[in-house]
Amino acid sequence: MSLALDKPRSPKRPAARRSNGELYSWLFMRLSGLLLVVLVLGHLFIMNILDGGVHKINFAFVAGRWSSPFWQFWDLAMLWLAQLHGGNGVRTVINDYARKDSTRFWLKMLLYVSMVLIISLGTFVIFTFDPNISN
Repeated sequence: MSLALDKPRSPKRPAARRSNGELYSWLFMRLSGLLLVVLVLGHLFIMNILDGGVHKINFAFVAGRWSSPFWQFWDLAMLWLAQLHGGNGVRTVINDYARKDSTRFWLKMLLYVSMVLIISLGTFVIFTFDPNISN
């Protein structure tokens, strides 16, 4: 008499399709981190050493700097990369430590809304900055 047994570890249902989202997230963290190091250290070097230190930074300094598309792009890249890099890190922490699905959902929604608001507001300020503001 032979018994018909399922093969060990045979799937009862089709395997779920897995995305590479976490792999791309991991790669983004490494690449954005490297780029942020270059952007931030360059920013600090230029602002603190080449341009005479923080005591020279005022409205006129920012107006002169943001009159150049190069500096607008530099600051925009720092803003976007820092916000996305940090948000991705916080998302990972939420996934690791939020126990309930509903808590995880609402924390991530709060995170995403705050990220969109900060990126939108920062981008808006960089591109609409008016150096000829009147009192």
